[in-house]
Amino acid sequence: MRTVELVCSPGLEAAVRGAWERLAAAGLPSLARNAHPSNRPHLTLAAVDEFPPGARRRLAALFDAALPLPVRLDRIAVLDGSAPLVWLLDPTPELTALHAAVWDVLAGAAGQRPWHAPGRWRAHLSLALRFRDADRRVARALAGVDRPGGTFVAGRSYDGDTRAVSPLGGDGP
Repeated sequence: MRTVELVCSPGLEAAVRGAWERLAAAGLPSLARNAHPSNRPHLTLAAVDEFPPGARRRLAALFDAALPLPVRLDRIAVLDGSAPLVWLLDPTPELTALHAAVWDVLAGAAGQRPWHAPGRWRAHLSLALRFRDADRRVARALAGVDRPGGTFVAGRSYDGDTRAVSPLGGDGP
C-alpha cells in the first residue's frame, strides 16, 4: 500500500502531539504510544496498492504549487462509533480541491481505498486508534482544549510494505 499524505507545520504538529500526550496521560488510547519513526500527525488524502507511472512526479508538482495550505481543526469525533478518535478538519475549498486533484493523479490506480474517495472522505488528523465512543466526552475535554490552526507544509508517502516514508513535495519538515 502507498499513501498520499500532508504533513503539518511545526506548530500544528505540536498541538496534535499535545493532545496525544494528554490522552495517554489519562490512560486513554493515544497515538503517543506508537514509537515508530514514521508516526507523526498527518492528513491522509489517498491510499492505493501502487502509484501509477509518473504519479510521484505529478504529486510533487501538485504539492509544490498548493502548499503551504492553511487549515483549522474543528471538533473531536469517533469515526463509525468504535474506531479512530480524530480531530476533524474544516474542509476548506482549497483542501477539497487539493484532495480531488490527488485523486485525479491516482485515477486508475489499483487498490484505491474507497473511504478516502472524494465525497466519502472526512478530513481528519488521527488521535487514537480503536477508541470507544463512550470515552468521547472525556477525550474532547482532554484533547480538544482549543481549536488550533496551522498549515500543511509538505506531502509524503508511506509504504506499507517497508514502513518507510518518502517526500512528495512541498517545503516542510
